[in-house]
Amino acid sequence: SRSRSAGRPRLPAPAGLPGDAEPEDSVTDDSCRHGGRVRSFPHERGNWATHVYLPCTAQEEFVELLELLVSRARGHVPSVAAMEEFHLSLSHCVVLRYHWIEPFVRALRERLAPFHRFFCVADQVKVYTNQNKTRTFIGLEVSAGHFQLLELVSEVDKVLEEFDLPTFYKDPSFHISLAWCVGDLSGRLEGQCLRELQDIVDGFEDSALLLRIQWEQIRCKSGNKYFCFPLR
Repeated sequence: SRSRSAGRPRLPAPAGLPGDAEPEDSVTDDSCRHGGRVRSFPHERGNWATHVYLPCTAQEEFVELLELLVSRARGHVPSVAAMEEFHLSLSHCVVLRYHWIEPFVRALRERLAPFHRFFCVADQVKVYTNQNKTRTFIGLEVSAGHFQLLELVSEVDKVLEEFDLPTFYKDPSFHISLAWCVGDLSGRLEGQCLRELQDIVDGFEDSALLLRIQWEQIRCKSGNKYFCFPLR
């Protein structure tokens, strides 16, 4: 996703292992079952929502920081909720047909094999919306490590192009989403609220170490299947 100043796109979604039988059950999309969130595209049997990303494990201190940020944000937008898992996107959520999953994952594994572990610093609070503006997010934008992320995206994009799928943003705002709410409430979260949140991050004890993240693996989620690509 891009920050508001650059125009806002969308965020992540869903994961898989080839060899299992294709699911037969149809899915009825009920936004009440997932906090009012709306699918970026309708569910269709045989289509697998697929997303490539860097997973981020939340340490105890990170959770403490998150709680402070969410509490302050709720003073401006009471419906803000903390994310349950954290990651940094390397692709949009795209649609794969079931029989594409195995060759797609194989192509990803080949292109990502040469990459080594690296660090990023994610310490700049930004507000984002998804593409159709049905959700607003508070995230931490990367301020160091941007070049390495662009190299990864370049390789992921080449795989997406092989399957005639949309590539990632040309000028991405790499970030880790921390909290979200339904609707476009960016106007209420920016300005004074955003300044207050950045002050919390800047003043948090050991934030310089806490927000320096080492990436050790890349993941691909396709439907309910997860694939891991360890960095060297």
